[in-house]
Amino acid sequence: MSTPQPAQPPAVTMPGRRGAAAKRAGRLMIGLAGSLALAAGAAAAEVKVLTAGAFKPVLMAMVPGFEARTGHKVKVDNDTAGALVRRIRQGEDFDLAVLPPAQLEALAKDGAVSDGSITAVAKVLIGVAVKKGAPMPDIGSTAALRQALLAARAVAYIDPASGGSSGIYLAQLFQKMGIAPQIAAKAVLVPGGLVAQRVVDGQADLAIHQISEILAVPGAALVGPLPAEVQNPTVYAAALSTSAADANAALSLLILLASEETQAVLKERGMVAP
Repeated sequence: MSTPQPAQPPAVTMPGRRGAAAKRAGRLMIGLAGSLALAAGAAAAEVKVLTAGAFKPVLMAMVPGFEARTGHKVKVDNDTAGALVRRIRQGEDFDLAVLPPAQLEALAKDGAVSDGSITAVAKVLIGVAVKKGAPMPDIGSTAALRQALLAARAVAYIDPASGGSSGIYLAQLFQKMGIAPQIAAKAVLVPGGLVAQRVVDGQADLAIHQISEILAVPGAALVGPLPAEVQNPTVYAAALSTSAADANAALSLLILLASEETQAVLKERGMVAP
């Protein structure tokens, strides 16, 4: 099977990357893509992707087309951002990682991912969910959100100790809102996975999680995003492992994830382009 020529890679736009650093990253991506273009006829490979859970729905939507066009196979494994960083530092093999930029930058310093390959692929907001058919609380302001949280019988969110970015932020937010003790008394802490499942099975009245992961749960209804003044958007980026089994195959998937083709899928899955 011949391998299709990859599209021109998107510009590298990373928060905090400006000037010469961004240009070096862009040149490296272009150079790698050029090498990939010369790899026509290479054997099909398996690309192992370690991804934060919020981006998994987008990734799974793109995989079938990618596999059909390239002949490569993709193996996806998701976990919290903190857990993935620990696994990578413990030596787990992977080809592509999708994590918030700060974690990828740290892994680049460790030599685990290629610094020049780090490319932003998506942004997601934190939202609130209820069981489908349940009353929709008012969360249109910080005061309204506070009242909804206090009125709920139980509130589900990612356990901050697991390293999930939304859980860490929410623990800080509840402190700032002055309701940390009240929420702690009725918190349903989820070690990882789909938090909104807890409203579907009745363990909680409200679930707070990245919108992309709320939309992935049948039976859960998105109330809306957190108010702008307390919102905490998360950017996700992808990077190549420095020990990828087939760097060309991994790069071809990275290019797809950062392309305009993926943007329509981002919107359907509750995310936006970074």
